[in-house]
Amino acid sequence: MTEADQPEVGVGPHLEPWPDDPRFDPELLAEGDRRNVLDEYRYWTVEAIVADLDTRRHGFHVAIENWEHDRNIGTIVRTANAFLAAEVHVVGRRKWNRRGAMMTDAYQHIRSHGSIDALVEWAAEAELPIIGIDNLPGCVPIETADLPERCVLLFGQEGPGLSPAAHDAAEMVCSIAQYGSTRSINAGVAGGIAMHAWIRRWA
Repeated sequence: MTEADQPEVGVGPHLEPWPDDPRFDPELLAEGDRRNVLDEYRYWTVEAIVADLDTRRHGFHVAIENWEHDRNIGTIVRTANAFLAAEVHVVGRRKWNRRGAMMTDAYQHIRSHGSIDALVEWAAEAELPIIGIDNLPGCVPIETADLPERCVLLFGQEGPGLSPAAHDAAEMVCSIAQYGSTRSINAGVAGGIAMHAWIRRWA
């Protein structure tokens, strides 16, 4: 199949008369909606989609350390959107590579913290326990862990994992079972596994 033969994603212009609903975007109604969104959100404005998601977001937050421009943050954001996380927290550098998010950052609340101490202060005010995710001696297997209904899942930088400060901030650190020869798995993949573990327990 050539590129020209590939079907277009999304839907074309909406048939007239257009729906009389403020959630709909006149430009999308006129030109079509090629975004990667659920069919129920076709032609909706970004603001309307976010407002609807906000009525049913889950109780978990996701935080990831970003000291060296970690490229996994985009994947974390996209997965957090898929599992309807309350918010994503970027700890460290404010800038991150948005390519992996595939535009889902438009629909996901994202907050920046300059340090682990700042995240800890925010989490304490929100009364949210911090659950670290890393493969370290003494960790609780996430497969059997009782994750809290409201919490922050904290991930470290790709490679070194949780920083010592992040490890100390966590009330519990969970590991993900591995059976091959590699010492660790990609932080974006670990994020998906951990978020789905919460989903299995609480959603």
